[in-house]
Amino acid sequence: MTHEELLKKREQVLLKLMEDPMYQPMRLREIALFLDVPKSKRRDLEETLDALVREGRIRISKSGKYGKPEKEEKEGIFAANAKGFGFVRIPGEEHDVFIPRDKTRGALQGDTVRILIPRGQQLERREGRVVEIVARGVSRLVGYYRRENNGGIVIPDNARFAADVVVPKKESLGAETGQKVVVEITCYPKEKGEALEGRVTELLGRATAPGVDLTSIVRSFDIPDSFSEECLIEAAHVAKRGRTEETELKGRRDLRALCTVTIDGEDSKDLDDAISLDRLENGNLLLGVHIADVSEYVREGGALDRTALNRGTSVYLPDRVIPMLPVALSNGICSLNEGEDRLALSCLMEFTPTGEQVRHEICESVIRSDRRLTYTTVNQIVTNHEPELCEHYAELVPMLEEMDDLARALRERRSERGYIDFDFPESKVILSPAGKPLEIRAYERNEATRLIEDFMLAANETVAKTYCLKHIPFVYRIHEAPTTEKLQVLKTFVANFGLNLPLKNGEVTPREIQKLLLRVEGTETEDLVSRMALRTMTQASYSVDCVGHFGLASRYYTHFTSPIRRYPDLQIHRIIKEHLRSGMNAKRTEHYRAVLPGVAEQASKTERRAQECERDAVKFKKCEYMEQHINEVFDGIISGVTRYGIYVELKNTVDGMIRISELRDDRYQFNEEKAELVGEFTKKRYRLGEPLRVRVTGADRLLRTVDFIPEPALPADEED
Repeated sequence: MTHEELLKKREQVLLKLMEDPMYQPMRLREIALFLDVPKSKRRDLEETLDALVREGRIRISKSGKYGKPEKEEKEGIFAANAKGFGFVRIPGEEHDVFIPRDKTRGALQGDTVRILIPRGQQLERREGRVVEIVARGVSRLVGYYRRENNGGIVIPDNARFAADVVVPKKESLGAETGQKVVVEITCYPKEKGEALEGRVTELLGRATAPGVDLTSIVRSFDIPDSFSEECLIEAAHVAKRGRTEETELKGRRDLRALCTVTIDGEDSKDLDDAISLDRLENGNLLLGVHIADVSEYVREGGALDRTALNRGTSVYLPDRVIPMLPVALSNGICSLNEGEDRLALSCLMEFTPTGEQVRHEICESVIRSDRRLTYTTVNQIVTNHEPELCEHYAELVPMLEEMDDLARALRERRSERGYIDFDFPESKVILSPAGKPLEIRAYERNEATRLIEDFMLAANETVAKTYCLKHIPFVYRIHEAPTTEKLQVLKTFVANFGLNLPLKNGEVTPREIQKLLLRVEGTETEDLVSRMALRTMTQASYSVDCVGHFGLASRYYTHFTSPIRRYPDLQIHRIIKEHLRSGMNAKRTEHYRAVLPGVAEQASKTERRAQECERDAVKFKKCEYMEQHINEVFDGIISGVTRYGIYVELKNTVDGMIRISELRDDRYQFNEEKAELVGEFTKKRYRLGEPLRVRVTGADRLLRTVDFIPEPALPADEED
């Protein structure tokens, strides 16, 4: 053992020793005897102790005794703020630890750090300091390149990454000022004030060129947007067949005679689900949910499969789609295009007219979509009974109307069991050909979108229940119940409005949450309570354990319906087909037991990455859009209240902040229990969910922020 290794070992023993109340506090001589350190080495021991004291990991009393520090040590992930301070997220703990700017020890966004926290602080108000950077969290950055005499610097797009990266001329790839680049960090600062060093690995283009802004965001999340040559060759080989061969139909149910349609958005090209509905002689309805059999073309372990697993999901940005699979598959042989024979996995479900499922069958099939319909068209038919469209699609109208009736019945049944529907609008960004945002608006949910949602939910639940009860290794979509702590916060919050949320042993049923939301529906507090309830929910994920979906009030749930764009769906299609064909032998069962936990973890991870990238891209375009509307007035809803200010969401889904310093008519205090700011003298209140008129004062694409100030409401006679 080297001298350094000996000191490290001794340090570990010391720290363990100091945690044991039986052995502390002790003097240097007592520690040396305990550790069996000879007199000739006591100087080393004393230096080790002094270093630990300086770091705050142990303490020394005035009498010379060493003991347990008055601070606790934790390890977590550092989240930096553009102003220099940061927070450390500690695994398993709900509350972050605040780190002042002079106590970060040079930690950067994403670093794993060891921190010291003085004991006795409130959990939600803890403050600490970084004592060690355990591991760096970021190795690549995207930023703006500025050329200098002996090379250049890269100014990171991520405002939380406050340090610029110095790039030697020979490592710049010839980058010019004004270009966006990807830079790999080659040297991290060892002392405060030292610079980061790196090398440019990719030139993305001029910062002002169309599409470069969103490409930069894609790179910042490390999302691959091109396919390897091996992957493309495999995709081309699969797509070369062009059409489904008759030899592939052996053993499949031929459902081409069924009247089958796809219903998607106008711009959709990867059509992975189709539906059919037949009225049976007994008066029941046979619903067919037919899903593209992507697993027939993506062999396990091949280049396409490895790529799909790595990506996990398709990513949908305002100006492009980054597909999980090459276009030759996603828009070609796997897409359920109108008039083309396609291989599918079909879930055939028989329902009574009131939506009770009486039987089901899952089978390999071949289908042929009769018509490619859009949400807009179907909604016009089933909701508005638009004459021209009803005439044009006369042969489909009876089926579509029966589909609408069945969807409503299924929705009613889900509602009866406690299904929670948070109907907050998502954003749609309309861009010019040059990529400039022309309009931001809320996505429209209508009867057609709900119809497809209802049928896909039914298929997902049916498939999940079938394979859970067969005890076959599977991947489930799970949504766990809210934590007791969050439920207590919600219970206290709604009590302020005379509402009760009954908890039993710190738990709640989905039905009770639903009843709470129904109680406030149509009232002034509806938006407020709904937003607070949504914040109580946990994040959905993938798991090999069938623990149910709290939000859907469903005991069994999976993702079966989108194998073109989600890897879990593709993986379970393989399992279903193996079971249908051979019952799945012990060897294959063990194989799936071994690989599926990794698949579920990777799918959850890549889903979160895609969601964060999509949100960031939309935020960027929202800020760019609002730059054109500085000093204009908008109506909005208070979507968040903090001690620092008020978050406001406009009707077009853009959200921004009124800083507390801009509330100049009074001195406001934050009431956390009621989620409101209250004026100390005027008693004026700003509460979550309330309407508020605001004026736009600024928008920052880099920080992804929009700034507002409150605007006086219009007199009642001017509102129209």
